[in-house]
Parts: sequence; structure tokens; C-alpha cells
Amino acid sequence: MAKDSGYVVGIDIGTSKVATVIGKIAEDGGVEITGIGKVDSRGMRKGIVASLDEVAACVKASVEEAEGMAGYSVERAYVSVGGCHVRGFNSRGVVAISSKERVITGDDIARVLDGARTISFPQDQQIFHTFPQEYIVDDQDGISHPEGMPGSRLEANVHIITGSITSLQNLGTVVNRYGIAVTEPVLNLMADACAVLTPDEKEIGVALINVGHGTTGMAVFEKGALWHTRIIPIGGEHFTNDLAVGLKTGIADAEIIKKKYGCALTTLVQDEETVEVPATAGKRPAVVERSRLAEILQPRAEELFQLLYEDIRDARLEKTINAGLVLTGGGASLSGLDEVAQGVFDHQVRVGEPMGAKGLSNMVSAPLFATAVGLVLYGAQREARGGAGRRKGGLFRRLLNGFRDAV
Repeated sequence: MAKDSGYVVGIDIGTSKVATVIGKIAEDGGVEITGIGKVDSRGMRKGIVASLDEVAACVKASVEEAEGMAGYSVERAYVSVGGCHVRGFNSRGVVAISSKERVITGDDIARVLDGARTISFPQDQQIFHTFPQEYIVDDQDGISHPEGMPGSRLEANVHIITGSITSLQNLGTVVNRYGIAVTEPVLNLMADACAVLTPDEKEIGVALINVGHGTTGMAVFEKGALWHTRIIPIGGEHFTNDLAVGLKTGIADAEIIKKKYGCALTTLVQDEETVEVPATAGKRPAVVERSRLAEILQPRAEELFQLLYEDIRDARLEKTINAGLVLTGGGASLSGLDEVAQGVFDHQVRVGEPMGAKGLSNMVSAPLFATAVGLVLYGAQREARGGAGRRKGGLFRRLLNGFRDAV
């Protein structure tokens, strides 16, 4: 198989599925999707590796499926990170300009970002992202690229992402086990943003919500930067469990019913619609009105978005999301979910599907592929800026690379 450096690979290891997307960077900088692999996930719980062997086997199967389609052998990949162990918070760094000419250099920017990372957080957590929001040069704010500007004092507002060291190491282990190096761990919400948000949405203010299987993550963007993140332990599996209990059927059958007939808003369901529900323990199947499904699912949807709205309100960001909400993730495909979100937030809502890639893009034009496609787009952007994603160094990357040799 080919081993062309022009390829970028994303591996999204989720609670319900493991998806691998292979993209080739074209001469014009665009990305062409050449390989896709997707398998049902085993061994993950709420975004955390619960069984190394099971998750590693899923990663292997997903990667091999994508490799066969692309004719390319994967050696390194951008890997998604999610789950409730992830934390996000804002910080600020301040430095004096060191050069005699009093002109801001790349070293000054690196120093101010290092200063912003000098903060207190739990010992079991590790920083794996520092996203600049804006720079301030001698009290002049709103600057995005300060290098080359004259000044004596440089400040940086940043959004920092940390994750459990153990959870991050485990993700590295399952990917490294089959000889694949982790180019960079990437917050799944940032990957989603690369795939489903427009520059205008990120500029005027938008809330991106990824409804996953075990958790739901939210990221708020404004002025082109990330200002707030939150992950809560409610996801698609909770909707499924509610149906299983309410309809007195098995989890697997409830999942099928949810995907085929589920609706999160009762007013969208016709009264005469019915659904056959498989029974458990040898009982006869039952026929219920589809509106019954909505009656079960709607309260969970309202709870989910009410929690997210309260989080935005507590962060005093409810007036910044002028572009509304964008829903993505596998759970976003549930009928009526966007209408419930609109009712709670009183903002326009759309369901975001991956965009910005060519090739096999029609095969991944669904919210559940947003993270995997976004990883490839994120990686292409990073490597277009001088191979930033290839750099070694940093405690976390050394830990990941070390696992490749240890396993």
C-alpha cells in the first residue's frame, strides 16, 4: 500500500462507534476523502476506555477497512478525545517584550502561551490543548496575530483543555498497539467545529453541541475563537434506556426503534401512527402509538438542553450565540431534537453535517461522521501551517509515543 506523506488520517474512538477517515491533501490545499472505516464500538464507556483489548480490536478493524478502500497504509493519525474527564477553562498570560527592538517575535508568543498554561489543576489531569482567543499588545485588545507588531507588553487570553492522564494514555495505547503513532490528540468538539461550522458562525457567535452515545459536549465560539466547553454525562444511550424501560423491551430493540421511529417532540407525531415493539422473556410483541415514543423521549431531550442552557447562562454567554446552535454527533439525527433545542434556547438551530471535503464525502454526510472528518480537516490545516501536527515534544506526546514501543 502507498505511504504518501500527503495523507491525513483521523480516528474517532467513540462510545458507540469507531470511525476512521483517510484524506489526501490536494495541490490546492483541499482535502479529498479516499478511505472510510466504521465499526460498532466495544469496550468504551462514556468516552473512556474500559477494555483495552476490545477497543484496540475495534480500532484495528476500522483502520483496516479504511486502508483497504484508500489503498494506503496508516502510520500516524489524529485521534479524538472526549468524555467527562475532559475539562475546559479560560486563562491569561502576560510577558514583557524581550527584544531590543521591542518587536513581538514568535518566542514572545510562545512565552506568553506558556505563562497562560502555568495554572493550578488536578494532578491527574494533563493539558493537551491551548487555544488562543485573543492577544493584547500594550492594552490594545482583539489582536489575532501579534508577531511583528511593536510593543512592550504582550498578553494572551486562551482556552485550555485538560484530560485525565490515564484516559489519554489509554487512547494512545489502543492506537499504538498496531503500529500507528498519535500525531496529536484532538478535542472532539474542535474537530466537529472544523467539519460543520462556517467561519461566519464562529465569528458572530455559535454554540456547537455534539450529542454522542454516552455524553454530550458543547463548545461556544465567538470572534473566531473557542471561549467555553462543557461535557455532561447524558447522551443517546439514555434516550435508548428510557425507551427500553417505558416500552418494556430490550436495549438492542429499543435502539432500533429509536433510530427508526423515535421522535423527541410529541407535536410532530401523527395520532394514527403505530409501532410494533418486541417483547422480552417470551412475551408477545406489543403495538403502541408512535406518540408514546415521543412522550418518553421528549422529557429527556428537554432535560439535556435545559442543562446546557443553564451552563451557558452561568458562563454569561447566552447573549453571544447570535448564530444559534449547531447539533452534531450520532444522537443529533433523532427527529425533533433540533426543535426541542430551539424551544429551550430560543435560538435558531440546525443539524450540522460534515462539509469542506471532496471525494467520498457523500458517504460521510451524516452528523455521526463529523468528528472523524473534522480530524482530517484539522490535521490538514495544522500541517499546512508548517507541519505543526508532526512535532514531537511535550509530556503527553512523549507518553503516547512511548506506548508505541512498550506495547
